[in-house]
Amino acid sequence: MSDRPTLLLEHHLKELKLPSFLREYGKLASQCAAEGVSHPDYLLRLAELEVTDRHQRMVQRRIRAARFPATKSLDTFDFSAIPSVNQPLVMQLARCEYVERGENVIAIGNSGTGKTHVALGLGLSACQRGLSVGFTTVAALVNELMEARDERRLLNLQRQLARLKLLIIDELGFVPLSHTGAELLFEVFSQRYERGSILVTTNLPFDEWTDVFGSERLTGALLDRVTHHVHILEMNGDSYRLRGSRQDAAAGVASPDRSAAG
Repeated sequence: MSDRPTLLLEHHLKELKLPSFLREYGKLASQCAAEGVSHPDYLLRLAELEVTDRHQRMVQRRIRAARFPATKSLDTFDFSAIPSVNQPLVMQLARCEYVERGENVIAIGNSGTGKTHVALGLGLSACQRGLSVGFTTVAALVNELMEARDERRLLNLQRQLARLKLLIIDELGFVPLSHTGAELLFEVFSQRYERGSILVTTNLPFDEWTDVFGSERLTGALLDRVTHHVHILEMNGDSYRLRGSRQDAAAGVASPDRSAAG
């Protein structure tokens, strides 16, 4: 009979979905008893463990749902390697207030200057604040949109994208788009206008975006929407990847993976 309260407690904790409470209550009870901790303080410690673990699980779910190609934090970005980037602005953006306001970010710079790394770092910051994030390249997104259109599920995909608080679109400018692809991508931008944030990385200045979209009219309308409420990150300079590779070679070590340097 002495085991019945324990069995019932564990059953109720499972029903209430309190896994950290369930895992730690016995060990923490012994510890608090030895320290002479009061019952309210014991319960407070258990509740704090549950809240902390629940937050960490939520962050991990957000990260998995975002489909980042790699997990990169801003702490690992070498701002000294790209002096043109506005570090205070990046750190301000990491607070994600721009997402709450539905504003956009555009990171512009030549290849290898860390645009994707910064985008991933800002995406991670948003996940850590409980915001829904999606990451994709322009090519992958356009392909997904065209497949959804062909399979008559475009509306569902557009709704799914529209629900994201932050949509990161990487590598705009690497390849020109077909007329259909450009219109579908424009629709994604248009649906998010003043409703959800977009973070774009690109190697092209604005006056060359027509080369990607193939239409001055479409490009002008898209830029009107994207740049209405926007933060610009200028990221021109020597290649972040190339500099790192040279440093590694000089040190006589194998070069690490820099695939998300942007």
